[in-house]
Amino acid sequence: MTVKSVKLSNLVIAIQSTWPQQPVQRAPLFLWLSAALIATLAALPLGYLIIRASGAGLDKVIDILLQARTHQIFLGSLGLALSVTLTSVVVGVLLAWLVVRTDLPGRKIWAVLTVLPLVIPSYVGAFTLISALGPKGLVQGWLEPLGLERLPTIYGFHGAWLTLTLFTYPYALLSVRAALRGLDPSLEEAARSLGRSQLQVFREITLPHLRPSIAAGGLLVALYTLSDFGAVSMLRFDAFTRAIYLQYSASFDRSVAAVLALLLVGVTLVILVFEKRMRGKARYYRSSAGAVRPAATIQLGVWRWPALAFCGLVTLLALVIPLTVVGYWLVRGALAGEVVSLRLDVVLNSMLGSGSAGLVAMVAAIPVTVLAIRFPGHLSSWLERSTYIGYALPGVVIALSLVFFGANYAVILYQTIFMLIFAYVVRFLPQAVGSTRASLLQVSPRLEEAARNLGRTPLQTLTSITVPLIRPGLLTGLALVFLTAMKELPATLILGPTGFSTMATQIWDTTAQAFFAQAAVPSLLLVLVSAVAVWIILWQEEKRARS
Repeated sequence: MTVKSVKLSNLVIAIQSTWPQQPVQRAPLFLWLSAALIATLAALPLGYLIIRASGAGLDKVIDILLQARTHQIFLGSLGLALSVTLTSVVVGVLLAWLVVRTDLPGRKIWAVLTVLPLVIPSYVGAFTLISALGPKGLVQGWLEPLGLERLPTIYGFHGAWLTLTLFTYPYALLSVRAALRGLDPSLEEAARSLGRSQLQVFREITLPHLRPSIAAGGLLVALYTLSDFGAVSMLRFDAFTRAIYLQYSASFDRSVAAVLALLLVGVTLVILVFEKRMRGKARYYRSSAGAVRPAATIQLGVWRWPALAFCGLVTLLALVIPLTVVGYWLVRGALAGEVVSLRLDVVLNSMLGSGSAGLVAMVAAIPVTVLAIRFPGHLSSWLERSTYIGYALPGVVIALSLVFFGANYAVILYQTIFMLIFAYVVRFLPQAVGSTRASLLQVSPRLEEAARNLGRTPLQTLTSITVPLIRPGLLTGLALVFLTAMKELPATLILGPTGFSTMATQIWDTTAQAFFAQAAVPSLLLVLVSAVAVWIILWQEEKRARS
């Protein structure tokens, strides 16, 4: 008898899509229309790239694709995305398991500290790591009396890999941690009762059930890595985003940049297909209300000290060093008599744009996710997947595409905050879709069927049953979009109305002019405001675990 043959009456495990046995209902028309409209709007940057690339002619496109430089950029970007994703997933899974399932000392504190690096923008993180660990950095200055005159270079692939891993692993951590909290402990208990060791239980039971959450978190990490501009630029790594930006800024002929961006879209589509295959058709929800109870705490024994060292090292590199460096420049500037202040309107601009984008993305994620989950099919699946394209494109490409469409087809919105909010939504909608998907997968379709059998229309069922049940995922998505839109740089620089400044743009302007002390105040305030969004995410996670 194997573990997989054990019958668990209080949980339905639909790994191979065993639900439902009755005929599948047709999706309501309003769901199709809403999802199609959202997917079309999200694909506007792709249309712009096709228009630009087609103007170059087929021969030039082929010539660009066959250049050795293009191959170098392609392989470098793909290698960076793969390495960052794998490392982030490993770090995220280990941290999630430690803070949720073990007797790790101070695990509630570690549960917060290990998520906080999410509030630090990649360009701020890259600057602080360069300032601390780079040539003639703070750490080297401290070690020079000991005879160490030069640290290994942080520029290039290794620096980009370290920086992006440190500030993206929380995406995997949050996704896996939420899944661990929602996993019925009776599955693992049944496996242990059949003689499986703790390692076998984790490998054969826990890890396979975490596959959808690992895939969702890994997808966000991979797409974020492909779209990052600030970190790879500061660390001088030739990724797609840096090459595209240089082509846009250094040449009037933007066809080369458009072809490179389309190649980036192709990589994104491959990643989406891989993620879909890895995730499979998994759904996990209880067949009855049951009683929620925590899993048994695993005793680490002598392994608690290596576990503590691991959590401490990650927190040191991803949180303590960046905040210490920013604080150092703030104190140094204040002692030197520099003016270190921040205008209130800059803070309000940041919160207005990011908050509005979070609300719009939360609402837009509902029809796309419900259609893909409750009415699965090739078309509904690809409508959902198409919303992820913008997340892998550099902000500069999305911004320029909206400049093109705004100047030609939506003049009334051109150079307004509404166009900037639209850019944020196109860029970060996948975060809202991903968290909503994770929440909906844990809701039994029987509840919605019962509402329809009682005479509720599909729209009434959606608003009165489905939306309230997935509220934790919706609020998490809102917080994630708010958090990342607050840090967005290229789109804000290009699409922001005249005189419109945010904390992100002020950080970039001051660091570009080497006014590091002046960049410290908006950096710390950005971290503080973003920490509120992280608190909302953690609060929703706790509520979901207790429900």
